[in-house]
Amino acid sequence: MHLFLERSSDYFSELLSLSKQLFQPDHFYPMNRRKFLGQASCAGVSSIPLLNTLLNLQLASSIANAAPPAVGEYRAIVCLFLSGGNDSYNMLAPYSGASSTNANSYNEYQTSRGNLALAQASLLQISPINTPGRTFGVHPSMPNLAARFQAGDAAFIANVGTLIEPVQNRAQVAAASKFLPLGLYSHSDQIEQWQTSVPHSRSGIGWAGRMMDLLKDINPGQAVSMNISMDGSNVFQSGLTGAEYAVSAGNSQQEGGAVALAGYAENYNSNNGFTNAASTAMDGMLAQQYSHLLQETWQKKRRDAQEAYAVYSAATAPNLPGNVVFPNTSLGRQLKQVAKAIMGRTALGALRQTFFVNRGGWDHHSDTLTLQQGMLGEVDGAIAAFWAQLVALGMEDQVTLFSGSDFGRTLTSNDRGSDHAWGGNHFVLGGKVVGQKIYGSYPSLAVNPESGAEINPLDTGRGRLIPTTSCDQYFAEMALWLGVPPSSLSLILPNIGNFYAANSSSPPLGFLE
Repeated sequence: MHLFLERSSDYFSELLSLSKQLFQPDHFYPMNRRKFLGQASCAGVSSIPLLNTLLNLQLASSIANAAPPAVGEYRAIVCLFLSGGNDSYNMLAPYSGASSTNANSYNEYQTSRGNLALAQASLLQISPINTPGRTFGVHPSMPNLAARFQAGDAAFIANVGTLIEPVQNRAQVAAASKFLPLGLYSHSDQIEQWQTSVPHSRSGIGWAGRMMDLLKDINPGQAVSMNISMDGSNVFQSGLTGAEYAVSAGNSQQEGGAVALAGYAENYNSNNGFTNAASTAMDGMLAQQYSHLLQETWQKKRRDAQEAYAVYSAATAPNLPGNVVFPNTSLGRQLKQVAKAIMGRTALGALRQTFFVNRGGWDHHSDTLTLQQGMLGEVDGAIAAFWAQLVALGMEDQVTLFSGSDFGRTLTSNDRGSDHAWGGNHFVLGGKVVGQKIYGSYPSLAVNPESGAEINPLDTGRGRLIPTTSCDQYFAEMALWLGVPPSSLSLILPNIGNFYAANSSSPPLGFLE
């Protein structure tokens, strides 16, 4: 690999220059494949598939230790993914005051949402300190999130979505004058793009994986990955040099944790013949050395897995302090395992970590109000317990939890529920969150009529709102907080330069201290 990079420096420089030219705003084209192929030059078309390789090569050649943190300075981010597409304009709705298109923003919301509108009296009113003259309502099933917002430990990010470059209005979408994310409104495409932050092409490398490639050497211990998942394999945490360490969340009857090799015991049990035989065989197999590179690489993976299990299970074995009771739900169990890993950070040798948890089932094309009531309540109960546990650990200032989802949903109803859309609202929680604020631009919720004058330039139809904040801005805030150098930000988030200047004296959004 080193020889390849050394011999390819001129070629690489040419590709990098070409990619920078190609991905300037004047070169962005719409997602319509036929139109794109017709307009783009041969060089442009052939360069687009190279972009991921280009970024990965640049990342590989740039991997180096970031500035070391202060002694013992631990930081972690927790991605809480709501897969399926959360209807987030009921999670955070207008309550009082004027929008940009209506003197009464709640009435506008009620008109657009129809039978999906929540009664104003049921909403949990919050008063953001940066929206003078306006208040908002949190879903009634989320009293703990609303309380943390009012206490200054949580914030909302309004109308976030996947973007390659800023899109100001539906005319630009209709005229195909902007390059739009691939597969808009597609679950698989949008989940991938939220986890990779590469909406212009398909990629198997996530932005947390890229962060791991850059930052992992900050951690003095390397037996267990910097990226830990409580929901199995994911793109978000997959990097060039490694992937996530997957941990079981357990079930309603059984505690989770690191998954042991079946039938193996590090300290043999003399009274168990099968365990003795299986463990002896496994130790003998792991002791083998191979001259064949592929065989030896695979053998090293197996040895590393055994070492990681031993280290992780020992680090997370003690009971959590504070007698915090986590809900016996999938999300509650996942967040409990995150808390145990944070508790065991010193034994794991971790100063920087990312965690991934997931609650699926948000594709509510029908029965939206009933399903959301229960599921948002589940989310609220789980994050309330997680916050209480962080406080008991004294780690609330070192951990930031943030939400993500495939996309927002249509403001209008299909008579039973809501359908796939684009921009949506999200929340962040942590002691270093500059809370009691709504970041980004909370949009007008007016829906354009099928014919006649336009009311809302952001509505592309049925209340599918063009995002006013890019995922890149959202993610960049956390990447910088975790320790990614500003000069390396574009390696993590390749389109960030279209929304934020890395040399800026101000943060991307400002929600983290």
